[in-house]
Amino acid sequence: MTAPDTQTTPGTAVPPIVRTHDNVFWFDAAAEGRLVIQRCTDCETLRHPPAPACPRCRSFEWDSVESSRQGTLHSWTVVHHPKDPAFTYPLLVGLVDLDTGTRLVADFEPTDLADLSANCPVEVYFAEHARGEILPRLRLTGTSRQDTAQQQQGASEA
Repeated sequence: MTAPDTQTTPGTAVPPIVRTHDNVFWFDAAAEGRLVIQRCTDCETLRHPPAPACPRCRSFEWDSVESSRQGTLHSWTVVHHPKDPAFTYPLLVGLVDLDTGTRLVADFEPTDLADLSANCPVEVYFAEHARGEILPRLRLTGTSRQDTAQQQQGASEA
């Protein structure tokens, strides 16, 4: 029996990552700061999260492609409870349509909720998580509401 994982955040209820034959490539790439997406080598269907078989053709053959890490916000939620010391609350979690054609769920960096809207541009970056793992996070890209207000103010002063 192996010793339990050392917790980076004391008292966290966040479970350790479970690495399997089907997802270890994904976590290894994340640790390197890369976002990879599983692809069926028979029909070229992309899938995330990783799975043993293609949902389209049922093939067990796959490889992976690297994502641009760019996408648009599909939806989001704000989590208030239960509070865990590994997170800053309120916790913002986003569902992103990646440019590769798949979706990803990840925590947002602290963001003004007024800046969020469906289809706004986001990017994926990587940061340390509760148990020291490197996992994807989201942040807005492009022009935020504050940037737009500053641009409009600058234009009126010119």
